[in-house]
Order: sequence, then structure tokens, then C-alpha cells
Amino acid sequence: MLPMAKIGPYTLPNPLIVAPMAGVTDRPFRLLCRRMGAGLAVSEMVIADSKLWHTRKSRTRMDHSGEPEPRSVQIAGGDPEMLANAARLNAESGAQIIDINMGCPAKKVCNKAAGSALMKDESLVREILEAVVNAVDIPVTLKMRTGWDQDNRNALAIARMAEDSGIQALAIHGRTRADKYNGDAEYDTIAEVKSSVSIPVFANGDITSPEKARWVLGHTGADGLLIGRAAQGSPWIFREILHFLETGQHLPAPPLSEVEQILSEHLDALHSFYGELMGVRIARKHVGWYLQSHDPGKQFRNRFNTFDEALEQKDSIRQYFSGLRNGEEFAA
Repeated sequence: MLPMAKIGPYTLPNPLIVAPMAGVTDRPFRLLCRRMGAGLAVSEMVIADSKLWHTRKSRTRMDHSGEPEPRSVQIAGGDPEMLANAARLNAESGAQIIDINMGCPAKKVCNKAAGSALMKDESLVREILEAVVNAVDIPVTLKMRTGWDQDNRNALAIARMAEDSGIQALAIHGRTRADKYNGDAEYDTIAEVKSSVSIPVFANGDITSPEKARWVLGHTGADGLLIGRAAQGSPWIFREILHFLETGQHLPAPPLSEVEQILSEHLDALHSFYGELMGVRIARKHVGWYLQSHDPGKQFRNRFNTFDEALEQKDSIRQYFSGLRNGEEFAA
């Protein structure tokens, strides 16, 4: 039986959430993953300093038009007042859940005392949590890691602090800041947190298959799962996991015709959302992910990355999949 996932007043359609990923979980990708079965999709990280929001990157990250409820927006920064202001402004712009980023291990984030770097300073963490919760009347959630490094796993202390501060749900990646994305995620810390707080806890890290999803839910007792990198190029992973959790049976892999349709619609959405110049550039990494298993030698993907026009990209995808269906090898 699936756990019932709730965040504040919102009961999610299912407990599978698209993890926020900078440069990936833009509006086209969030909408696609929701269509493919995700119960919630969290926005890319929005920097807390509103003076920087005039940039193209920030404007696109804050565009949630047409998204189903609830709309969750992640904010990042290290200044309590700035984060509180960012929460207020995003709530006024339509955010229904504010997520605080204390999970990103990227150097450019951590060097500015944001992301998972904040976990090193628990008094600052408390200030931030209280400031953001008090700034808005919508649910605030927290995304974090298990700790700073292997010797300093303080997720439990921060989780209790978060609950005391009014945080409505936690998402925990099963690695420390020092681990980045190396090694294997561990879930014992997540299980410990889940058994120690009464707010919902979502597990994150290395959830790459239906079997792994079921095992992590059972091992941690988590209320749901965040899935990130495993959805890159495979947005249908949400419906596959959901079907397996509900029935114990595997859905068949999507046929080539469906992969082509999903990829083509994703390209159209990227070109439309960003405009041709940026849309073409951003499409390249997504196509790289979609075709990893179909184009192991990268001949097609290398050629695809030379195209500068939307029509070229769309035509090449159509021709490539036609060749795949006919059993042809791609000629560079």
C-alpha cells in the first residue's frame, strides 16, 4: 500500500516527487514529469537575493504558469532576512509551498554559505528556518543532507529543530555535503530522522528503479521519495515506480514510438519556453540523457550538438528514430 504524502494542507496524488535540480527541473521538465506520474515537482533553486531576479535565468526559474497545484518553489541563500523576503515574494507570485535548500553540495552554492554548507552552523539554520516560516502563511519545507561529513551527521538535530520551527516536511538526501554525489547513499540516517519527528519525511538519493524505491520506503518508513538524476532522460520512471508499488508488477519499457513522442514534445516545450537560441542549447543535454542507451557510441548525439536551429533538431530526431525502428546504424 502506498504511503499517503501530505505537505501542510496538501495531500499529494502520490508520494513520488521530482527533486529540485538546478538547470534541469525547469517548467517544461516539471510538467512532463507530472504527466508521467510524479505527485509533485519542485522548482529549480531560486537565489534568495531578489536584486538578481531581473536576469533571464531567474525569470524562467520563477515561471510557473500552467502548473498543477501545489506549486513548490525552492529558495537558496544564507541570510535569514533575505530568505524570508524571497519566500514572501515567491508566495505573492503564486508559490504554494516554499522549500529551503540545505541540500545542494555545489561549490558555487556552498562557498556562499548556502545549500548544504549551512548545516555546519546550526544556530544560523535555526534563524533561517524561523525567519522563513514566520514570513509566509504557506507551508515551508526543508531539503537537506545527512550532515556536513561522515564524522558530522547532524541531520537528526536539524530535523528536530525544523519541526520546532514550524517546518511542514523534510526531504533528506542520503549523503553528506562532503560526499557530493560520490559513493552510495545511506538510508539509516533517514530512518532515524523519520522515527524521531512527527512531520513528513521524504527520502532522496540513488532511487533508480522500482525495486530500490520499494526497499527505501520500507527501510526508512519515509512518507515518500524524491527522485532526481534517475528521471533525466527517463521521465517515465515515475509511472514505472508507481505501478510497481501499487501492483508489484513491472510496466513494460516505453516503446520507441513513445520515447520519440515524449522527446519531441519535450523539445517543442524547451524551444517555446526559452526561445530558439537558448532552447536549442538546453535541449542538447536532455537529448544526451534520453539517448544514452540508444546511442552508446555518441555518434548521433555529437552530431546533434552541432545543430543551431530548432527545426534541425526536430528533423534529426525524427530521422534518427525512423532509423532505429528500421534497424539502421546511425552514420555520422
